[in-house]
Amino acid sequence: MKRLLITGASGFLGWNLCQLAQQEWQIYGTYFSKAVEIPNVNLIKIDLRDFQQLKNLFQQIKPAAVIHTAAQSNPNFCQTHPEESTIINVTTSSNIAGLCADYSIPCAFTSTDLVFNGLNPSYQETDLVSPVNLYGEQKVLAEQEMLAKYPQIAVCRMPLMFGIAPLGATSFIQPFIKTLREGKALSLFTDEVRTPVSGKTAAKGLLLALEKVNGVIHLGGKESISRYEFGKLMAEILELPQDKLTACLQKDVPMAAARPKDVSLNSDKAFALGYQPLSLREELEQLRGKI
Repeated sequence: MKRLLITGASGFLGWNLCQLAQQEWQIYGTYFSKAVEIPNVNLIKIDLRDFQQLKNLFQQIKPAAVIHTAAQSNPNFCQTHPEESTIINVTTSSNIAGLCADYSIPCAFTSTDLVFNGLNPSYQETDLVSPVNLYGEQKVLAEQEMLAKYPQIAVCRMPLMFGIAPLGATSFIQPFIKTLREGKALSLFTDEVRTPVSGKTAAKGLLLALEKVNGVIHLGGKESISRYEFGKLMAEILELPQDKLTACLQKDVPMAAARPKDVSLNSDKAFALGYQPLSLREELEQLRGKI
């Protein structure tokens, strides 16, 4: 089987990708601080920020393709640790694109819907980027540098993602579920709107993009929804206490990083290629009893 290198295998998206991709590929997954065990996946501890280590990894594995999911994806952390987060989010990503160009192999990169300012949704691939926080700026820089080095790369702008996660990682819903199960109050934004998908659906989209896409592609879901409305749907389907769920606005919660209001992605281009997210209700129903 052909070898696929997946960076960030211990993270939420990387872990979901490792589960799915092994049907078609021999998987080599990297991790840095959080060791993880995934059946049938070769896991390698590496500091991707060290170019020599990265170069050696490519020489040893000789991957037939790469999906780069490793990142510092917490916007507040990026805002308060600009230098540290830029190295992994921009420099490392650029280095990976360069190595993929050297080896002439397919590469997919996970960018974000936060490259947009949220004022003119829904966003197509051709719309101008306009991030409102440093994490979004870093992803824009990574996109630009990677495409400059290797125009064949698939730059996949990912939406908010949810689902089952490995020990030590989380999607955005795990803290919500924990709070509600403990009988505590949960306040969610009514003025932050996204096009969420499950980790499993996102992984399918990345594998499709790796095979079929050069340039930028959006891998959002088919429904735009606020965090509050999503929380209500999640509580209903997963049978969580709904009386503790309250609505709030972004301005009610002080955060280091500014958040755009509505970064709904238009993913028609991906849908036409065969990317088929389920409805949010169907996605959440598949998680019942598993999370």
